[in-house]
Amino acid sequence: MALQALQKERLKKLRNIQRLGINPFPSKSNRKHEIFVARKMMGKKVFVAGRIRSLRPHGKITFVDLEDQSGKIQLFFSEAELTGEKYEFLTNLDLGDFIETTGEIFKTQAGEITVRVSNYKILSKSLRPLPSSWYGLKDVEERYRKRYLDLLMNDSVRKVFEIRSKVIYYVRKFMIEEKGYLEVENPILQPVYGGGRAKPFKTRHNALDSNFYLRISNELYLKRLIVGGFEKVFEIGHVFRNEGMDRNHNPEFTMFETMEAYADYTDNMNLIEEMFEYVVKAIFGKTKIEFQGMVLDFKKPWTRIKLADLFKKHTGVHFHEIDTLEKAIKLAKKLGVEIKDYMTDGEILLEIFEKKCTDQLIQPTFVFDYPADFYPLAKRKNDNPKLVESFDIYVAGMEMGTNWSEQNDPQILKEAWVEEKKKMKKGNLEAQKTDEDFLEALEYGMPPTSGIGPGLDRWIMVFTNSPAIADVILFPTLKPERKGIKKLE
Repeated sequence: MALQALQKERLKKLRNIQRLGINPFPSKSNRKHEIFVARKMMGKKVFVAGRIRSLRPHGKITFVDLEDQSGKIQLFFSEAELTGEKYEFLTNLDLGDFIETTGEIFKTQAGEITVRVSNYKILSKSLRPLPSSWYGLKDVEERYRKRYLDLLMNDSVRKVFEIRSKVIYYVRKFMIEEKGYLEVENPILQPVYGGGRAKPFKTRHNALDSNFYLRISNELYLKRLIVGGFEKVFEIGHVFRNEGMDRNHNPEFTMFETMEAYADYTDNMNLIEEMFEYVVKAIFGKTKIEFQGMVLDFKKPWTRIKLADLFKKHTGVHFHEIDTLEKAIKLAKKLGVEIKDYMTDGEILLEIFEKKCTDQLIQPTFVFDYPADFYPLAKRKNDNPKLVESFDIYVAGMEMGTNWSEQNDPQILKEAWVEEKKKMKKGNLEAQKTDEDFLEALEYGMPPTSGIGPGLDRWIMVFTNSPAIADVILFPTLKPERKGIKKLE
């Protein structure tokens, strides 16, 4: 039957329910037991509610499969147990309707745990039929767009988001209970975006007659808190970057950022590996998990390797020998790496590194000591000012977060931001902007500080064995539909 005819039939049933003087959308349910609990209450009276997932009438008896978040249970309706009128009302029900039922738990001859229904009422009438199949739908975007159906039809999808919730819970638990950090909340609307390299989303505040930006990072506000006297702070929240979308990128994503006074980037390598070993063990009871056919081991210590050593291994070139822009451009052309006109030599080397040296970093790995050109907020190394005390985390060939020792000299940072302004004028729309208020804050003094900033969505991809970031975001960013609501046959 076509969708339109099915909907028409359901509307007819809705009107019939209303003619009987019954409210098909009451505001309250008398549910007392989740199905998971009710299944253990053999011989006792239960009050359960949920969605009808199967409806099997056989004359004077009807079997229904009822589902709530905790599980499923079979319902047994019989004309002998219910009044004729009450039993006949079942003809108004469809798959997808919500009902509540009262009755005693028993086992059928087939061993099925069942509720012998003594009373029931409708809680919500479903006006659209559930799709007969969904997980194998070729249009994957439709699953993302109608995530409510994706969750409804696929237990495995619900499991992904249950694990996502656990990851965030255990990260928070580790930071607060194990490490003594303070969780904070910083502004999402910012007059000056900063803390990373990205194109922002711009908006307008009418009352203040001012432009604001959706934050691309939490970093500069966390550092303001260090100036203000807090020593260990973190935030888990959404950040926004006006960039393209692919397997590893969504314009809105969840960032976990920290700042710790009197720490440097090596301290944060220790923090990262300790934290994610803790999270994996808490969720899975072990440190080894499978991701896309690879077995990953999060037991510390993780591999640590200098970027220069990895660069030499995969390109055959000594990183420090490429000390001019001309040499960097020549090497990029030789290796077939596309570059932009505004790139410095350090930025070109970093682009080569990302394109040629990271695919084989399967096990959790710290790559450290990056070119200073790309990280104005990071502290330069004493023994080589062309490098900064920075590291990236790689797992399964994916970059999982950039972290560094924080630049706390306002004069050096101001000079670095002047260079960023020049890059923006040359066409680099992701160059950092000068934040005068933050520079003023630094002038009051900030102790040696270091922070981490892993995007949690990619970590959740790994922990749930999901191939794309859209699979672990409940409602990923999608292009709005232009042709009205699509009909599901």
